[in-house]
Amino acid sequence: MTLPYIGEIRMFAGNFAPQGWLMCEGQLLPISENEALFQLIGTTYGGDGTETFALPDLRGRVPVHMGTSSVGTHYLLGSHDGVETVTLTPQQIPVHHHYLLGTSATGTTPNPGGSLLATNPGSVRAYIEDVPSDAMAHNSLGPVGGSQPHENLQPYLCINFIIAEFGIFPSPY
Repeated sequence: MTLPYIGEIRMFAGNFAPQGWLMCEGQLLPISENEALFQLIGTTYGGDGTETFALPDLRGRVPVHMGTSSVGTHYLLGSHDGVETVTLTPQQIPVHHHYLLGTSATGTTPNPGGSLLATNPGSVRAYIEDVPSDAMAHNSLGPVGGSQPHENLQPYLCINFIIAEFGIFPSPY
């Protein structure tokens, strides 16, 4: 295997970082002990820039290439975004209707379970066990939902990312 470029990141199936490599876990490193790596990444991923710098933290993250996407989204080196849960607003939910079904027949039971709304001639029997014959207007019901966040995660396979601490110093030319 050839020497890696300093700062090169690879996926690694082991549960440790091989000699000359470090896990990409956002840890702070002393600049004095890692000058070549600091020259390449600086404080892009954190650190104070005088004593320390940070490695990329790829735990729970998906790497994305820097630049501008085809739809105009800008991705800056070292930036991160995204959330693991999201609460949808009514504007984000596709248009749909909840119909309240009923019948013009007289109610025969006070139990709504498995029944339909029915005509109520003054008694408490407001439901009937029957097939619906009428639907109320689509705007006759109020909003539903609990404004609770739900998971926003794509399917994933966990694997370690490691960064080369030593190797060939890359040249832009």
